[in-house]
Amino acid sequence: FAFLRNAAGRILLFLCVLSTDTVSGCELFGRFDMPSLFKEGDIMIGGIFPILIKQILSTSTFDKEPPKVQCEGFDLRIYRWTQAMIFAIEEINNDPALLPNISLGYRILNSCASSTNTLRAALTLASGAEEASATSHCPPAISALIADSGSSQSIAVAGILGPFHMPIISYSSTCACLSDRTKYPTFFRTIPSDYYLAKALAALVKHFGWQWIGAIQSDNDYGRNGILAFKEEVEKFGVCVAFVASVLRTYTRDTFLEVVEIIKQSSVKVILAYSSEGDFYPLMQEIVNQNITGIQWISCVAWITAPRPSTPEIHRSFGGTLGFVMQKMAIPKLKHFLTSISPYTDPNAPFVKDFWEIIMGCTPVLPGVHAATEDTTKRCTGNETLMNSEHDFFNVTELRVTYNVYKAVYATAHALHQLIFCQPVGAQTVKRCLNLSEIQPKEVSKKLQKVNFTNQFGDEVFFDEDGNPPASYDAINWQLINGKVQHVTLGHLTFAANGDYKLSIEEEKIVWRTGKTMPTSVCSNVCPVGTRKAQIQGKPICCFDCVPCAADCTPCPKEYWSNERKDDCIPRTIEFLKYHEPMGIALTLVSLLGASLSLATMVVFINYRETPVIKASNFELSSFLLFSLFLCFLCPLTFLGQPTVWTCMLRHTAFGVTFALCISCVLGKTIVVVTAFKATFPGNKIAGKFGHAQQRVIICSCTLIQVVICVLWLTLSPPYPHTLFTYSNRMIVLECKTGSEFAFYAVMGNIGILAIICLILAFMARKLPDNFNEAKLITFSLLIFCAVWITFIPAYISSPGKFTVAVEIFAILSSAFGLLICIFAPKCYIILLKPEKNTKKHVMGKTTS
Repeated sequence: FAFLRNAAGRILLFLCVLSTDTVSGCELFGRFDMPSLFKEGDIMIGGIFPILIKQILSTSTFDKEPPKVQCEGFDLRIYRWTQAMIFAIEEINNDPALLPNISLGYRILNSCASSTNTLRAALTLASGAEEASATSHCPPAISALIADSGSSQSIAVAGILGPFHMPIISYSSTCACLSDRTKYPTFFRTIPSDYYLAKALAALVKHFGWQWIGAIQSDNDYGRNGILAFKEEVEKFGVCVAFVASVLRTYTRDTFLEVVEIIKQSSVKVILAYSSEGDFYPLMQEIVNQNITGIQWISCVAWITAPRPSTPEIHRSFGGTLGFVMQKMAIPKLKHFLTSISPYTDPNAPFVKDFWEIIMGCTPVLPGVHAATEDTTKRCTGNETLMNSEHDFFNVTELRVTYNVYKAVYATAHALHQLIFCQPVGAQTVKRCLNLSEIQPKEVSKKLQKVNFTNQFGDEVFFDEDGNPPASYDAINWQLINGKVQHVTLGHLTFAANGDYKLSIEEEKIVWRTGKTMPTSVCSNVCPVGTRKAQIQGKPICCFDCVPCAADCTPCPKEYWSNERKDDCIPRTIEFLKYHEPMGIALTLVSLLGASLSLATMVVFINYRETPVIKASNFELSSFLLFSLFLCFLCPLTFLGQPTVWTCMLRHTAFGVTFALCISCVLGKTIVVVTAFKATFPGNKIAGKFGHAQQRVIICSCTLIQVVICVLWLTLSPPYPHTLFTYSNRMIVLECKTGSEFAFYAVMGNIGILAIICLILAFMARKLPDNFNEAKLITFSLLIFCAVWITFIPAYISSPGKFTVAVEIFAILSSAFGLLICIFAPKCYIILLKPEKNTKKHVMGKTTS
């Protein structure tokens, strides 16, 4: 979806910016007809604000041009943000030191808090001013964009305009994802990233010892990324998040009721609301309507100081809310600017009529504007004034986002000043080094990255390499004072350059939802004396049962466990595979039986070494193979008994070397069989080149590789005895750790490679003509060998305690018996029981049936 959106957006942008130069000026191919606050200047700055906070959705039939976007929900606080941008621009235009003899202009559009409409606004600004009349010239294109309040909207704008190097400075978008310079190379902001807010909120939860909390998120990039970062931080402190519910301003009432039901059914007493004010306010109303109290709410920066929810009615359920906000600042001169707003000054100015109706409670009578006949609202007299108004709109002593907008405009102005005059603000000689017509957004972005100045309030303004400002927060508490909700500052949190933070809170001044007593929020209470924790399966670590134990009990040392009465510590049973237990005796007997059969077979081969069967099977290689099988059968004896440093090193290396020797001998026999039959073809001298010397070289070289691996293993990271306490409360398992996992798998892999090569060669030679084709026997024996070790892996992993060692011994014995019986049993059968077949004619397959 994101890819399609970006691609479509870029195509739209390309189409929108196309214009034709006519005699009369600029002509756009299409218009969105969006109302805007506009003033032309030598350099233009764009602005996007959600002045109306909700878009009225309409259904398009796609058979005609869609209707103009309609929005509702005028927001006074956001309207003040737009006025702060205009005020800052006017202040800069009157400053002789900053951009002297250059006027800044602006064009501000409404986004309706919608990503779609934000894209329309961004495309409109990038296309040029729609205000240009048929007889006017084209105003300058915008050199920077102040946008937007929501992270989802900023992601959309930065994704569309970023590839065109347009600098975008956000005043309220906090998503940490926007710090990705590969995706958003020209995005800046004057509000700290959610990366720091997540750490701040986690520090707050840790400070008050809350272990069991719920979370509400906006169902967009801002909410989802914020909660994800928060969960990652609090989980480091052992905090559990019971639930995460999603809200959005466009959701139906039924959806909000479902979230209310989740809250009512949960046992959490502390809930974090990581949401914008517009998304969260409908849920706040439902919570108040259902009289849900007793919840300690934690807020992100987006809604804790918003005026709309800060009412005594909402306070009934949300009083005592704690959260973080950006540090506040007072802009004294802004008040006079705000009180000068009037619909009579410019009757056609957008949004002013809505503002006047809310502040004054009456509809202004404007010249040329006729009120609707069904409109019954009070008419203004025309004598109203804002000079003595005590509305919160005019309170400029505790500005936060408004101040962020102010800083964004000034940062843009300083970047433009350095670009145009090639020197910082305040230099004695001011001379332009760049024509205004040559200003490129890419160059503005580069200068914006390097901006570093101290404003008139003593605040240092700069951006780090990711476009973020320095992070610091005020801790806020909702308190009802004299019938009004006050946002009382109780502490601060500041971040150092290395990411460390310092949190200071005046806890004695906090008014909790439960009064003066700090609420607790745990899934399970601390186990009382005489009980201990017992984890509940399927539940988070914060949820546990308390099971009885002896009074005043203390945990037993890890080598002990408590008895049933919980009044004594009993030594745990030490478990390992012993010689004298039934399983150990059985494995020992089988191991000795295999070794005895190997020796007995060797004696038979020595006594009958001059017979055709022995000669055909290569007496020397058979002797090597029987000797290696003898060692393989003795190898399991090292796995029995208590593990020590020496036995741990011996058992793995002995197993690896003996089986490598064994499979090397089988490989040699397989190659002999193949080359022997190849030699029967006229002119083929390969058999003469593969004599006893070559056979010994193969055996020695293959075995030597395994020896080298084992020597390195023992030298660098040898196996060692290990005590396992977690297998059982009553038992301690003694086992051998491999030391180096890589070396262990290298040993096993070497044996596996030899076995596979041998199996392939034997399989290829299985149909060669001969009554005594040894390749068939080798193929079958290696199939058994591979099957045993393939089934060994899951059995080894799933076997507990000493049975792990028993499974390994069983695999060694089974594979060794498979090789011994499959390769040598047919020969011994002919030699001892069918001597009449021990002839050269029968072996060569020349006997008649």
